[in-house]
Amino acid sequence: MTTEQQVLAAQSGDHEAFYILVSAQKKRLYSIAFAYLKNESDALEAIQEATCRAYIKLSKLREPRYFQTWFIRILIRLCIDEQKRKKVTRPLFQLTEQLAVELELVDKIHLDMAIDQLAPKLRHVIILKYYEDMTLSEIANLLEKPEGTVKTWLHKALNQLRDLFRKEGEYV
Repeated sequence: MTTEQQVLAAQSGDHEAFYILVSAQKKRLYSIAFAYLKNESDALEAIQEATCRAYIKLSKLREPRYFQTWFIRILIRLCIDEQKRKKVTRPLFQLTEQLAVELELVDKIHLDMAIDQLAPKLRHVIILKYYEDMTLSEIANLLEKPEGTVKTWLHKALNQLRDLFRKEGEYV
């Protein structure tokens, strides 16, 4: 059964189809939630809440083929709300090797602190690109922005990170 067929079945009341849809992406959902919240229990709670909200709002999903993107968007919004609620500055994610190589950064703690200083839209692009290894077109689709805008945000975020480290005497 295709994703679209499963979504249509779930919208028609098939609880098992909804379970299969969510279960199929559980690792990715956990990775995203953990990247934002940096806490296992908070990440699991966010996934649970996103699942409940998605189940309740499933009938409002107009394009079944976008189920995954729609669900991830719900999860990200929940994570952002949780961050605001806690008002705690935490490192956003553990650095992937790809980002470490690109930025030539040795001190991961400083990078986490620098990423925390970025505007939310820039932070999202960095997390999705380097932590989730998403393509620019996938990020654009998820954030509902043109791909050119996402490229601009990524470029701007990387430049801001480089500038922050140049000011601190670290060269990237």
